[in-house]
Amino acid sequence: MKENFSELIKKVIKFRDERNWKQFHNSKDVAISMVLEAGEVLEHFQWKTEAEIKIYLETHKEHIGDEIADVLKYLVILSYDLDIDVIQAVKRKMKKDAEKYPVSKSKDNHKKYNEL
Repeated sequence: MKENFSELIKKVIKFRDERNWKQFHNSKDVAISMVLEAGEVLEHFQWKTEAEIKIYLETHKEHIGDEIADVLKYLVILSYDLDIDVIQAVKRKMKKDAEKYPVSKSKDNHKKYNEL
């Protein structure tokens, strides 16, 4: 059975709170931790060609998934503690991005919105 995002948030926060870790989770340090974990994701790809990455994934996919999970956990904690509904924030941001990057100008184009 698929879990929804609200259930995932509850599980992450419950895990954190059962360990009384909220005392260590100020917004600055959680944001730093999220970026550090994102760096650990990047390390798996650093200095590898696309062909090397494809081979590497055969034996390291679970570990990369663990690092991605750590990024998501910190994102969940940060958004929860700041009372930001991340689903609504993504929808709102996508609406803004759709205005900045209309399909007619941005399809097959990697330029930034102010260069379209």
